[in-house]
Amino acid sequence: MNSLTSSVSPLRQRMIDDMRMRKFKGKTQIHYIRAVRSLAAYLKRSPDTATAEDLRAFQLHMVETGTAPPTINSTLSCLKWSP
Repeated sequence: MNSLTSSVSPLRQRMIDDMRMRKFKGKTQIHYIRAVRSLAAYLKRSPDTATAEDLRAFQLHMVETGTAPPTINSTLSCLKWSP
C-alpha cells in the first residue's frame, strides 16, 4: 500500500510509511514532517545529511529566532526519531 508519487521524495515517503507502521495519528505525522521540513530549510540540503553538530546549530537557531521551548523540545524529539 505504497502511495509514492512523483511529488513526494523517497525519503519523505519512507518517513510516512514508517509513521504509518507505528500507527502515528495524522496530526503527529504532520508535526514530524514539519520538523524535518524546517531542518531541511535551515540546512538548505537534504535532512538525511544532517550531523549532530547540524542539529545543535539548528537548535541554537530556533532559540535565537524566539521559538518557544516546548516547540524546540518537540521538534528535536521528532528529528531524533526520524529515519
